[in-house]
Amino acid sequence: MKKQITFLLLVLFIGHSYAQKVNTEDSLTIRNLYDMALLNGKSYDWLDHLSNEIGGRLSGSLEAQQAVEYTEAELKQLGLDKVWLQPVMVPKWTRGTKEYAYIETAPGVSTTTNICALGGSVATPALGLKAEVIEVQGLDDLKNYGREQIEGKIVFYNRPMQANLINTFEAYGGCVDQRYAGAAEAAKYGAVGVIVRSMNLRQDDLPHAGSMSYGDIPADQRIPACAISTNGANYLSSALGIKPDLKFYFKQNCKTFDDVKSYNVIGEITGSEHPDKYIVVGGHLDSWDLGDGSHDDGAGCVQSMEVLRLFKKINYKPKHSIRVVLFMNEENGLRGGRKYAEQAKLKNEQHIFALESDAGGFTPRGFSFDTDEANFAQIESWKPLFEPYLIHSFTRGGSGADIGPLKDENIVLAGLRPDSQRYFVHHHAANDTFDAINKRELELGGATMASLVYLIDKYGTKTATSDVKN
Repeated sequence: MKKQITFLLLVLFIGHSYAQKVNTEDSLTIRNLYDMALLNGKSYDWLDHLSNEIGGRLSGSLEAQQAVEYTEAELKQLGLDKVWLQPVMVPKWTRGTKEYAYIETAPGVSTTTNICALGGSVATPALGLKAEVIEVQGLDDLKNYGREQIEGKIVFYNRPMQANLINTFEAYGGCVDQRYAGAAEAAKYGAVGVIVRSMNLRQDDLPHAGSMSYGDIPADQRIPACAISTNGANYLSSALGIKPDLKFYFKQNCKTFDDVKSYNVIGEITGSEHPDKYIVVGGHLDSWDLGDGSHDDGAGCVQSMEVLRLFKKINYKPKHSIRVVLFMNEENGLRGGRKYAEQAKLKNEQHIFALESDAGGFTPRGFSFDTDEANFAQIESWKPLFEPYLIHSFTRGGSGADIGPLKDENIVLAGLRPDSQRYFVHHHAANDTFDAINKRELELGGATMASLVYLIDKYGTKTATSDVKN
């Protein structure tokens, strides 16, 4: 009996010692990653160039192509095993000359207001469009008005983001459908145009762009759609309360061209043990054109590049092949994400994990995971390794738009989750610029992503039948 107890204690001691060794080893590696990112980081300089030397990178634009060439060259300088461009056809939409709008409360009495065309919208007539306005609180409310009340008018969608939701992405998701499908739905009732309240929790004069769709509406029946600033939306709503028959005038000069060729930019460190199993980390290289796309999503791109740079710097040799993918055309088509997944399937590539950063370059708070209970339990066991860096939030939920097409039963998808309270102040607006980036916050995000990728690479993921540890 004593021998059995002694043996059991010995086994427990060895197991405990091994666990301590693993934990210490992981802690030291993660500390090294953070030290390297904060003391010798590269992400801030990369983003400086993308933002200030290239600028807004709308799909199909010259700036988008310049960003492809720049990031390809920078990845090659890192000494990765492979760097290549993956062709993808993307939509080409241009804004044209600056939009103009005013609210007319009486003949000759008007107040100018700030708008921007929504991405994919048609232009107004050459001389602009003027009509009466009907205010609605989102798509569901639109159904309460018949054609007799809407026909010949401009529909004003004024449903705000819900300010008491702590998760601002939840608030965004609650009203963004009016931006995306608002014109298509309003056109069915005979509306001649659409105004959408900007997706912004702050009261300011900046209109926020974003994509919209006409669905299957014929080209000759499409109506122009614009976003109005939150201050402008509040003023228009108040004015309508006093004078319901006021008129709104706007002029926009946007145009859609034929699709053009662009590229996903891909770099790889080939796995030392299992080169045919892939881990992906990425962001989207395109942005809207009003600002320079620093938060959305230049930050995610340079953080993803930084993950591979950090591994090279600390001389970490991953077991699995790790790829950085800078996706093209997330903003108005998701063509890059779909193309990457399509090619991966054609080549029978086995992807075990994908991590996306597309929520801004603010202080990282944690991750959300699209995965099963077994994988989430393993990931949660690593949470103590992140707590010294104040990374506390590990939740199950969404991951990222570009990695979504990779989803199958055997892959774990994840999204970096920075503090979201300031994100929608800048999202798709003219103030999404480099001066809104905090260098330290950006670098913390890159190190946080590298730490999670390191742990996934070391311990593997779980499938329905077995662990993918190799």
